[in-house]
Amino acid sequence: MLKDASKDRQTVTSDGKPTHTLLEGVMQKEVPNIVTRNGITTELYRPEWNVGPDQVRHMIHVILRTGTISAWHMHEHQTDTFFVTQGSIKVVLFDDRETSSTRGQINVLYLSRLHPKLITVPPGIWHGLQNIDSIESSFINYFDRPYCYDDPDEWRLPVDTDNIPYRF
Repeated sequence: MLKDASKDRQTVTSDGKPTHTLLEGVMQKEVPNIVTRNGITTELYRPEWNVGPDQVRHMIHVILRTGTISAWHMHEHQTDTFFVTQGSIKVVLFDDRETSSTRGQINVLYLSRLHPKLITVPPGIWHGLQNIDSIESSFINYFDRPYCYDDPDEWRLPVDTDNIPYRF
């Protein structure tokens, strides 16, 4: 064995399920691609999935250039739900909520159009996204509240902040 070699830890079960625990309130739902005779259809939301808001109040489409990092931001009231429509994106979550059982913990999630899933991020969780693909990546982000132009529910920290124990 070479010096400084480290053994990988288990990241998935034998049936492909991730072994990590999500931060309190974060939801994840894998959704199937439906192959049809003329392409691929993917459902983005169904209320019975119990992921995402009960009512979608605002939706945006975002394109990230190759290697781009959009971090860090947090909402006090708004819930975000992400779905990647092209490419691959790393989503990093940091829980700084005072009453959360997962306070101080990090989740690193990988989203891809090839393996579709919804990720719902509750208020109070800092999050950052990075395009990890060699092409532009894009995602749909929908919310339980419309954006308030005159008083945005947007809190930001620089990508290299020492307040979050993660480096992109």
